[in-house]
Amino acid sequence: MKIKVKVKPNAKKNEVKKIEEGFYEVRVTVVPEKGKANKKVIELLSKELKVPKSRIKLIRGETSKEKIFEIED
Repeated sequence: MKIKVKVKPNAKKNEVKKIEEGFYEVRVTVVPEKGKANKKVIELLSKELKVPKSRIKLIRGETSKEKIFEIED
């Protein structure tokens, strides 16, 4: 399954909001440098979707705010 994620770095708190089916907005408190924000997004999605972090892969948008993740079944 693929999901779209809009990331908002430097937020006041970490938060995952489901906008619609397959589309999430994720706010992270970390800065978007050296993949730190991406790691935090994966961690938060893992908790929200109740899947291990190892099954969530960033497939597009490494340096963009609009990202696409693949969640392995």
